[in-house]
Amino acid sequence: MPPHLSADRPAPPPPGRDSVDALISQTRRLRGEVDAVRREAPEDGADLEGRWQRALCDLALHQLNDLDAHLAQLRDGPSPAPVGPPAPSAGSLLSRVGSAEWNLLTDEASWSGELYQILGREPSSPALTLDELPSLVHDEDRQLLTAMVTDCLVDGKPIDGEFRIRRPDGEVRTVHMMGEPVLDVDGSTASMWAVLRDVSELRRSQRTVRETGDAMQRHQARTEHRLAAALQEAVLPPRCGSLRLPRQGTGALDLAARHLPASASAPIGGHWYDAFDLPDGDTLLGAGDLTGHGMTVASGMATLIGALRGMAMAGTAPGRLLGWLNQLLDASDQPALGSAVCCRYRPATRTLSWARAGHPAPLLFRDGTGRALVGPEGVLLGARSQAAYGQAEETLREGDLLLLHTDGLVPRHTGTEAVRRLLDLAPRLRADRTAQDCVRTVVQEFGESGREDDACVLVARVVS
Repeated sequence: MPPHLSADRPAPPPPGRDSVDALISQTRRLRGEVDAVRREAPEDGADLEGRWQRALCDLALHQLNDLDAHLAQLRDGPSPAPVGPPAPSAGSLLSRVGSAEWNLLTDEASWSGELYQILGREPSSPALTLDELPSLVHDEDRQLLTAMVTDCLVDGKPIDGEFRIRRPDGEVRTVHMMGEPVLDVDGSTASMWAVLRDVSELRRSQRTVRETGDAMQRHQARTEHRLAAALQEAVLPPRCGSLRLPRQGTGALDLAARHLPASASAPIGGHWYDAFDLPDGDTLLGAGDLTGHGMTVASGMATLIGALRGMAMAGTAPGRLLGWLNQLLDASDQPALGSAVCCRYRPATRTLSWARAGHPAPLLFRDGTGRALVGPEGVLLGARSQAAYGQAEETLREGDLLLLHTDGLVPRHTGTEAVRRLLDLAPRLRADRTAQDCVRTVVQEFGESGREDDACVLVARVVS
């Protein structure tokens, strides 16, 4: 192709041969190093990470091979159009880049030999004009090619885009085209030149890397989901049926609870509940939510529940206990926010002491009606250093029902609307004989599966 004057500036002089040879040597040395890394990658097809590493190496090798070929063309100059049949190495590196120039004044076209090979045409056939070129292009991409050529010839815009071509043998290839208008001495567009590169293999390698990476991410996500679910299940107390706490004495509570997971495709959340006997005969009840999803929040939830149990066993009152939990989250290496409600029930006097941190208040159902307990509010755990949490007390009666829950229990409703929907269940809960029956009523009303986020409900009924 003869030298041309760009629409923007004259073409720069080509670099010296020695500098190009140096670049070729560096490219080939790097290619050898990448190939060594590729050989070390596991070949086991079941190893997604190994497959991803090999795919990345294949992509890097492909691009380094192309760079080596392009530098060789820069050093040796373009190849003339062949006079015989195409060489059998049509898929070789040097055949991936071809050039063309279309003269607008004479309607003549000039193609390099490599371009004939890329397009799968006989070198003895005439080069196609700009009007004829779309006949080789995939039907869905013809409009794109027409727009690129029009913008180049009419507005002087450089061409830089990809389209698919269909070779005479039926094979579809992807071609990347870069070009500019060539101006005559009067500044008018006299011709258009372009470099066309067969990027089919490159795009295939990129697609392999992308698909393998996506598969690896899905596999890792499934593994993390299973681990987080197992950790959550190990930490939360099993409450499939009613449980009497304390196990002896008056004023006992009939307890039942459920953790309602989100849909299978949703990540594991940080919703939790807890209920256990204390050494002095009291019972601790709690529920909460730690922000985030996945393994990180599951491990954080385990730490939080462990700290809650330890401090409660030491006799810490609910308000002070939440203050310590707040400092625990605030000082964590992985800062998070959490909500919680903590209750301490003394069976001898049927007294409930409770505090909350950014969490819905406990709901008390008595004689067929329900209400939210009134007490001091507190900021979310981890939101403010040295936060203090107030505490309230409520005297319960035999037959009272206490309900603790987390956001998400009532799908598509939060805050006061969710509380209202729960309080509307008062007549039905009164008719239930056990705490487990009450939990079953709540689950039947608001659904057990298909949630956007997980949720917890804990019911405690004063039985004696």
